[in-house]
Amino acid sequence: MSAPEQTIDPVVPQPRSWRPLVLRMHFYAGVLVSPFILIAALTGALYAVAPTIERFVYDDILFVEPHGDALPLSQQVAAAQAAFPQLALAGMRPAAEPTDSTRVMFSDPALGEDTERAVFVDPYTGRVLGDEPVWFGYLPLSTWLDGLHRHLQLGEPGRIYSELAASWLWVVALGGVYLWAVRSRRTGRLLTVDRTVGGRSRTLNWHGATGVWILAALLFLSATGITWSTYAGAHVTDLRAALNWERPQLDSATAHEGHGSAPESVPVVSVDYDGVVAAAGRVGVAAPVEVTVPAEGGITVTEIDKPYRLTTNAASVDPVSMAVTGKLDYWRDYSVVAKLADWGIRMHMGFLFGLLNQLLLLGVAVALLTVIVRGYRMWWQRRPTRGSDWAVGRPPLRGGVRRLHPGAVVGAAAVTVAVGWFLPLLGISLVGFLVVDAVIAAVKATRLSKGS
Repeated sequence: MSAPEQTIDPVVPQPRSWRPLVLRMHFYAGVLVSPFILIAALTGALYAVAPTIERFVYDDILFVEPHGDALPLSQQVAAAQAAFPQLALAGMRPAAEPTDSTRVMFSDPALGEDTERAVFVDPYTGRVLGDEPVWFGYLPLSTWLDGLHRHLQLGEPGRIYSELAASWLWVVALGGVYLWAVRSRRTGRLLTVDRTVGGRSRTLNWHGATGVWILAALLFLSATGITWSTYAGAHVTDLRAALNWERPQLDSATAHEGHGSAPESVPVVSVDYDGVVAAAGRVGVAAPVEVTVPAEGGITVTEIDKPYRLTTNAASVDPVSMAVTGKLDYWRDYSVVAKLADWGIRMHMGFLFGLLNQLLLLGVAVALLTVIVRGYRMWWQRRPTRGSDWAVGRPPLRGGVRRLHPGAVVGAAAVTVAVGWFLPLLGISLVGFLVVDAVIAAVKATRLSKGS
């Protein structure tokens, strides 16, 4: 059994301080929520490095040996259609580099929602290298790791875990840095570790300093992760819509710069796709791109992720006249918030800065892993030396609210309610923590009263 938990004596005047309340919340959140954060960090790190891993896993279909001039895109599309004549063409990703293959995408009713059949073609010979199902352009490995990170491959119910992790991550991180900063006033160490101490003090040093080192990254991951969540993400979407911060969409049927109305549909086999890509390139849509072939109307050419690319320009092109009928200019059409959100999401996914971005996310995940492990280790190091072998360290003292000014209590309660509404899973779980804590306190008080 652990030692009886103590409380702050309400009779003895205590100096005003946030530390007791923050310490107790940091403890409970760390013990109960950290497993979710740990899983999110590890699965997110795997997803971030997936593009690099895929270069080896899918080497036989992603890369080719360049020789001579590439065939026209229409011939490459025809080669892919010959392999899957029963499927309707959906689009393509022309080879961006001499060693890249071309992806030709088809709508396949046998696949899941938002999933297409990608056929990989050697752009020099027209030989079909293979095919894979792709989800929003992502290969199966990335798709599987994305599902593991978002919902543990459990579908929509599993997304609760990732939203819980993202909602609490910033709270745990800021609370921990606050506690470490208060301690650093005595030790004079905020960013460094005191290597002269041992035991729990040494564990605490590494726990606190490492948390400060990765604080900015944790806040960034929490904020961008919340935008994808189910419940809090809906509030983020509503807020962006109300403030006109949404990502603009290209209307392929909208006339642009004096050109005519939406073009008529033409058979996909007779389209000059090289001409379409070139027309989009003249208005600033640079390779690598994805070409989307709709059932009717203009063909859309959109920039896709490339290391250190900040834009996602797009254009709609009339496949008959090669006139640009619509254009989306990143620097002109995106609001500042939309740009920041777009960059943040791509950096969260490991795309914005390529391999450097992936290694940074992997390093943050490893550092966070050490912080969590050391947090549990400190809990273990606080366990009683006598009694049950299953005893663990007792929680920090109760009564932290009584150490605050009444005005601060009211303000903190109001902020907590507002944050709990915006981040529903944080609010619900916090109420659950308080209920459990109150029940434990009542049980212990009953035992003490019977013992006396």
